[in-house]
Amino acid sequence: MQHRVFFQPADGWVGDVIPFVHDGELWLFYLHERRQTPKPGTPWALATTRDLVHLTDHGVSLAHGGAADADFNAYTGSVVRDADGVQHLFYTAQNPGVVGEDGLPLQLVAHATSTDGMRSWVKHPEHTFGATAGHETADWRDPFVFRDERAGLWRMLIAARHGSGPERRRGVIAQCVSADLVTWAAADAFWDPRRYVAHECPEVFALGDWWYLVYSEFSESFTTRYRMARSPEGPWLVPERDTLDGRAFYAAKSAELGGRRIFAGWIATREGGSDDGAWQWAGTMSLLEAVQNPDGTLGFRVPQEITAVFDQDVPVGLAPTVLKAPDGYADVIGAEPLPSRYYVRLDVAIEPGTTECGLLLHASPDGDRGYRVRLEPKRGRLVLDRWPRRSTGDAQWQISGDVPHQIELERPADLGGESHTLEVIVEDDIAVIVLDRQVCLSTRLYDRTHNGLGVFAGEGVATVKDLQVLRPTGPG
Repeated sequence: MQHRVFFQPADGWVGDVIPFVHDGELWLFYLHERRQTPKPGTPWALATTRDLVHLTDHGVSLAHGGAADADFNAYTGSVVRDADGVQHLFYTAQNPGVVGEDGLPLQLVAHATSTDGMRSWVKHPEHTFGATAGHETADWRDPFVFRDERAGLWRMLIAARHGSGPERRRGVIAQCVSADLVTWAAADAFWDPRRYVAHECPEVFALGDWWYLVYSEFSESFTTRYRMARSPEGPWLVPERDTLDGRAFYAAKSAELGGRRIFAGWIATREGGSDDGAWQWAGTMSLLEAVQNPDGTLGFRVPQEITAVFDQDVPVGLAPTVLKAPDGYADVIGAEPLPSRYYVRLDVAIEPGTTECGLLLHASPDGDRGYRVRLEPKRGRLVLDRWPRRSTGDAQWQISGDVPHQIELERPADLGGESHTLEVIVEDDIAVIVLDRQVCLSTRLYDRTHNGLGVFAGEGVATVKDLQVLRPTGPG
């Protein structure tokens, strides 16, 4: 069986991922979602890798509790190692049947330890605690613990909400501190912008002279963002491009592996396996690598180990060309079909004033149907579009939505300068797009079934300097 670069367990889906490095190996704990009715409890499962490509699935690592236990669902958290070598796992305990005074299910911070190299965990229910004063009891989750050496204590960040205030702006990253990883005391909020519903899966880490705060926006955007500061006390600055990826890549957290910052998240599925289906919780695991720019901002790319899996040339009938359309549109579609798994690298020069250019994926022979990976220099963005769109009838005015592209799949991008590189990995219905090894856009491609590849330009001139298409060794 051919190896896949995007991991998914055989009997379910990947929810939030908790990366941890152990003896030079990347341990990817993940919430195992099975989508069964009635809904079973959620455990932590584990996949491990040393090369970012070959993952071994070890199944359940931390079991969820029973029907009457507070941790019927064992949700997101973090893992740390103390000075004695004991591993401490902190997680969110939730049971739909255990409710607070407001009638909503309680969310609690729970604790487990391991003294055998994380082969097994011992839960400590006596250490479980809920929301501190002033916070909603139903939003107290995703504990992230890290060591503050300057203060000589452990700090825990918690996705929480204030107990009062505007409903959509109560989100806060609450904080507790501890000297022993057992007894926790409330501290001042770690970050309190009063802007979002909640900040899920928070984490902080240092890289060079900068500290970074990463969180997943639990509002209308559902995207993972980051902030940067010179110390963990802030003030936290907003970078120009503050997102890791788009709507489909969520709940990303990271670990340092061999001096590199590797992020792990999940690419969401859509209801009904359709481009118009609602985004669902959980999906397929995806790894991205953060690269620190000279100004401290972060760029994101697919690790080169993953792109290296694609090592066999695919003839597609496309050669370097100049697309000239000063006041119109031009495209070229390859005559050869694409396999179900492939990697594309496009080097393109864009003349000033050009409105759009890019790649056509799953394109029909005339280029009219398919997906468009579109660069828009005038608007400074990378977008994913598709045609045809959903419609309620045959007439032009019955096309659903007067929109320029799939709104939730837009990424801000620096398209100044002449030359740019687009990379796309496609594995069945998954696509990850990378611009200039800085900007990522992950998504699902369900509905367009043509297998052509093309290039296009609109209202300007784009020169295709190089176009490479590769597939993995083996059947594709």
